[in-house]
Amino acid sequence: MIRVAVIGYGLAGRVFHAPLVAATEGLELAAIVSSRKDEIAAAWPTVRIAADPEEVFADPSIDLAVVATPNDSHFDLAARALAAAKHVVIDKPFALTSAQAKDLIERARGRLLTVFHNRRWDGDFLTIKKLRENGTLGEIAYLESRFDLYRPVVQDRWRERSGLATGIWYDLGAHLLDQALQLFGRPLGIFADLAARRPGAQTTDYFHVVLRYPTTRVVLAGDNLAPTDLRFVAHGTRASFIKRGLDPQQAHLSNGLTPRDAAYGREVVPARLVLPDGCARDVTVERGDYGAFYANVRDALHGVAPLAVTPAEAHSVMELLETGEESARAARELPLVPLR
Repeated sequence: MIRVAVIGYGLAGRVFHAPLVAATEGLELAAIVSSRKDEIAAAWPTVRIAADPEEVFADPSIDLAVVATPNDSHFDLAARALAAAKHVVIDKPFALTSAQAKDLIERARGRLLTVFHNRRWDGDFLTIKKLRENGTLGEIAYLESRFDLYRPVVQDRWRERSGLATGIWYDLGAHLLDQALQLFGRPLGIFADLAARRPGAQTTDYFHVVLRYPTTRVVLAGDNLAPTDLRFVAHGTRASFIKRGLDPQQAHLSNGLTPRDAAYGREVVPARLVLPDGCARDVTVERGDYGAFYANVRDALHGVAPLAVTPAEAHSVMELLETGEESARAARELPLVPLR
């Protein structure tokens, strides 16, 4: 068994990491670091509760530390965990800056280091990948990937305060960038429009980003003033794909379902496939599986599978997040230098 400590018990630790670790065969949820003792004891009565991360860093029986805390603590906690010879999973974004991310990669020194880009296992994203790979869509010429929410009132929480790596560009944009990189690789250029539009907004609550490829355009968008449900539009040379509604896994995890449950990750409403002649048909959305992230971490630690989310890939996401901010300030597209 790989013994795991989850550091932090806010949304990320409570809804995602603790349940997914506990549901993964071969992983043991051994400890949770948080001040929310009563809440954790009620949900996980057999799990050790620690008040300080140093308690789990100093415990030789802990193999893997999961950093599920606010963004401004990712670097410090991950660096301390690596110094204590722990393997590390960091909730996205990787760190506050790409320089911090690169520093952590250098500190890993043979230890597993990865970032929780779980939305590679969204059911709708898996469906697009499948339709592309089996030729149904042909070559994708245009992809629009949206994550809209209607949250008109600014909340007093760290994600909505001013500072490095706050706001929805670093929160939701990180996911959408990672998905785009998985489909198309590194773009030639990026143009970003970022804004804080709600009354009292201190950080980004809107983004509209265009990634330029040789023959493909990818639009990534997020808006906290948009009560709409459009998630994906993909126009290919053979067909178009339209998907409405968000992947249900976060809601399922919040309601107590895990990947072990038959209903987990399954969408009720199908997507639509539109052919060039105008005919349309329903497409069953693939079952989503965030549990695959931790199953891969387990297999990578046992040496039987390559790591799915590599540090280099997560670092590329950080670079694009930063370049997007620079583009928004300059109000123009910025070219991207090819990776060597």
